[in-house]
Amino acid sequence: MSERARFLATLLAGAALLGGCAVHPPPTGPEIQEQTGTLPGLGLDRAWRSGEAPAESVQDDWLASFADGQLDDLVAEAVAHNSDLRVAAVRVEQAAAYVRLAQAALRPQIGLFGTGGGNASGGDINSALQGAMLGFSWEPDLWGRLRYARNAAQEDQAAVTADFEFARQSIAASVAKSWFNATLAGLEQRRTEAMVAAAAGLVSFAEERRRVGAGDEQEVAAARAQQGNLEDSLLQLRLAQAQTLRALELLLGRYPAAELAARAELPELPGPVPAGLPLQVLERRPDIVAAERRVAAAFDRVGEAKAARLPRIVLNLSLSALASDVLELKPDFENPSAGFGAKLLAPIYQGGALVTQVEIRTLEQKAAVADYARMALRALGDVEQALAAAENLAARATMLERVVADNQRALDLASTLHRIGKGDQRAVRQQELALESSRLALLAVRNAQLAERVNLHLALGGSFEAPPEEEGDGAPPAPPSGAQPGGETVGNPPGR
Repeated sequence: MSERARFLATLLAGAALLGGCAVHPPPTGPEIQEQTGTLPGLGLDRAWRSGEAPAESVQDDWLASFADGQLDDLVAEAVAHNSDLRVAAVRVEQAAAYVRLAQAALRPQIGLFGTGGGNASGGDINSALQGAMLGFSWEPDLWGRLRYARNAAQEDQAAVTADFEFARQSIAASVAKSWFNATLAGLEQRRTEAMVAAAAGLVSFAEERRRVGAGDEQEVAAARAQQGNLEDSLLQLRLAQAQTLRALELLLGRYPAAELAARAELPELPGPVPAGLPLQVLERRPDIVAAERRVAAAFDRVGEAKAARLPRIVLNLSLSALASDVLELKPDFENPSAGFGAKLLAPIYQGGALVTQVEIRTLEQKAAVADYARMALRALGDVEQALAAAENLAARATMLERVVADNQRALDLASTLHRIGKGDQRAVRQQELALESSRLALLAVRNAQLAERVNLHLALGGSFEAPPEEEGDGAPPAPPSGAQPGGETVGNPPGR
């Protein structure tokens, strides 16, 4: 037994040594960008081309910049109760379970078998034996197949976690924009109601002019048509606000009853937003981080497929004790007894399946790299569009403010002329309509500015929350410790 024990110890030590062969780390973010073939020449370390956003690092806690406590509460409610986020949270838990499953394959397997009985009746020969057997089985990971599988599961978990974070940010952005839209719809209703009142005054004035012979039926009909169009617009605005509120309530996980009360006024547009550099967006935006981790997972699966073509060794150890009242055991049978052994599993020919599996995994890695490039370009486009739109809307807001001021001045003059008898009521009512129309246009632009500000924060990857103290910069969750990007190897894991 001592010789067997020494042999077993030697075999286990050799297997452990072989099982320690290092696996190759996946490519880093910059290395993945090089593989895309398109990103390296885009000048990602230069400033954004659109707008004049400050180049300081992107900041988190953008929701607080709107200084709206009710909006803060609504976002918190959505994050806690939104159905889509709950589904995403379950996927994070599933990914963590797959990591534990992959880690279990690296550990020894231990099983206990027992049997007992008094005779061999019933057709089961085991019923004539009493005893138990303890079995131990372990496959040393000689070529890294199991570790590549574990690393791939860890990268998948990191990707799903980043997807969940981006979903949280997207929900917060959707709630904020819906909240602003609901406020806008309420303001537009009040402005349109004032326009309907002005149009009704024009109808009355036209009817009075017709009665005294100063006007005609065409003037009355035109005034009534204008009033009807405004009343139709008012009905549409009421429906739009109700639909916006229902959509917001669905985001919050509430029953869509359009019972939520919107703000009385739009919040002020916060000050300029630091936008950093394009390269920083690819490093911090959660959906890009998720795409990067999927490239790493594909890399590990290529390594797993390559290692599957190589021999496997399974070590077995057992300890048993048997007795029987019916069967006579051999005189030299040692009880209890122990044994050990090893199995060699070497694939020789499987019709090309293993080679094809490597080709499939390699193509999956190429697709993951291409998807990373696609999403990175889209992210850059999101920021550039948000910056350009913000610049355009700022110019429009300045212009419309002048238009509102001019219309107010024209209304004051028309009212003065009417008061001193040099103008009629029709001019006053028409100018009131012009003023309210310009105010509506300015409200729409200011709401668009708020929406584009939210879009910019989402595109930059800044979180709507303040970063926890232990995380410092508030960046998306880092990949698990066993799956950090790094190393010198780029591309597929080398063959053996």
